[in-house]
Amino acid sequence: MKKSAQISQLYLRIAIGIGYLVPGLDRLGVWGPPGGKHISWGNWETFLKYATEVMGFLPVSVASVFAVLATIGEIGFGVLLLLGKWTRLAALGSGILSLLFAVSMTISFGIVSPLSYSVFTLSAGSFLLSTLNDYRWSLDARS
Repeated sequence: MKKSAQISQLYLRIAIGIGYLVPGLDRLGVWGPPGGKHISWGNWETFLKYATEVMGFLPVSVASVFAVLATIGEIGFGVLLLLGKWTRLAALGSGILSLLFAVSMTISFGIVSPLSYSVFTLSAGSFLLSTLNDYRWSLDARS
């Protein structure tokens, strides 16, 4: 793989990893309380309210379960992508998760919402990352 491609895959892996880890931890209150500067949710209750709006086409009990699974997935994919461990599977899971999020946003809020937040771009980038043959500067490369 060319040096520029190696750097691009590293940049993509880190950007997606951080893009999942930061909001995943935000809903657990790691970055501060609700209403704080640069805080989107700040706690689980605030996030769960948003998640049930995004999945408004589902019963609240089902949406709540999916919110938990999405949070586990986002934090897990974020950590794995940052470390470069099981990168292909983490990127594939990330692509599926963000695609489901984009579709849910589209159903509940219209197509502009996921486009404004680049959710389809995140999904496409994740799927692209999953197709690469080499993940230099990763734990996978050390195995």
